[in-house]
Amino acid sequence: MPTTLASPIARASDADRRRTSASVVLRSVLEHGPVARSTIARLTGLSPASVTDYCARFSRLGLIREAAVPRQSKGVGRPHVPVDLDSTRFVVGGVHVAVPYTTVALLDLRGRVVASRELKHEGVTEPGQVLARAADGLGALLAAAPGCRPLGVGFAAGGWVDQEAGTVVEHQLLGWRDVPVRELIGARTGLPVHVDGHARALVNAERLFGRARGSRSVLHLFVGNVVDAAFATNDEVHHGPRSQAGAIAHLPLGGGTRKCGCGRVGCLQVELSERTLCERARAAGVDAGVNPMRLVKGAADGDPVAARLLVERSRMTGRAAGLLLDILNPEVVVVTEVGAIHREDCLSALRDEVGPERAAAVIPTSFPDSVLAVAGGSVALDMLYRDPLTVSTGRIT
Repeated sequence: MPTTLASPIARASDADRRRTSASVVLRSVLEHGPVARSTIARLTGLSPASVTDYCARFSRLGLIREAAVPRQSKGVGRPHVPVDLDSTRFVVGGVHVAVPYTTVALLDLRGRVVASRELKHEGVTEPGQVLARAADGLGALLAAAPGCRPLGVGFAAGGWVDQEAGTVVEHQLLGWRDVPVRELIGARTGLPVHVDGHARALVNAERLFGRARGSRSVLHLFVGNVVDAAFATNDEVHHGPRSQAGAIAHLPLGGGTRKCGCGRVGCLQVELSERTLCERARAAGVDAGVNPMRLVKGAADGDPVAARLLVERSRMTGRAAGLLLDILNPEVVVVTEVGAIHREDCLSALRDEVGPERAAAVIPTSFPDSVLAVAGGSVALDMLYRDPLTVSTGRIT
């Protein structure tokens, strides 16, 4: 349901008001386009003159364009020509570093993946080499899409990522500490680089482009090799000091049995990680290797053991989601977990653990086939939609 955005504008300081107004105008075009300027004014509470001025600026920047309208058959006068995003000119680069591989991608202004590629680490996780390969991978994608002009690069990863400093402070599974990601990728690409943790990045993706758009509070639970979470209220993602919010790896999971490296039993990280899932599969005689998608395929091919393992993990994920629901009470919970994404029985098991009163609030990610590509690119797109008048174009060198 459309919401009036006038209240945040009214509360903003004079220094921030223009930025906020520009943001809500462009967000209105994203959410409702093609949309008439008069409709934007009504939705945002801004004056028609202000909306016209911002739309003119966005048009000069190449972010929006006038949409085609049918030829008038009756009446006189110029029709209300709607405006829409121009998703043909610009892209953002996305880099997501996971434990086994890095995903590089190009996304358009609507968060749609234009091109992507996985770069396997193959045992080489030294940060300088990983980030250099990622930057070169983005360059290759751009070279194959000569009509696309890059606005910047978004980087996302699990672990402790400091958004303001542009660093990965700590990623235990990769062995990274105090890695200056913004500096390293920026030096190699010549583009602005924005950095954040992947759970926070995916909250931004959901509120901009996904099914959680318009929700007043959103929790995202990411369950991969890294287990972490992010929480947004009133369109703001909570980061906390040095962006440490969302570190849930060592929260206790009821019924957990595995001993964690921290010395305790039943921590979310050791119970729910994809490494643990694959270890349990191998112990049960299922050839999953280190890729949980092999387990998904086995279940789809009728292997009851593979299906049982996936359902059990989703059920444990549901207990984790229920714990976070008790603490934060969000309107929507988005879960990125391989079973819940690909299998209805897993999603049902997850929701059963949450309980019937809150089950409808739990939804799988809106990006089942491109979640990691979207995570990286959404870091840059979030910055664009927050401050669109600072857009500058460039090219990877």
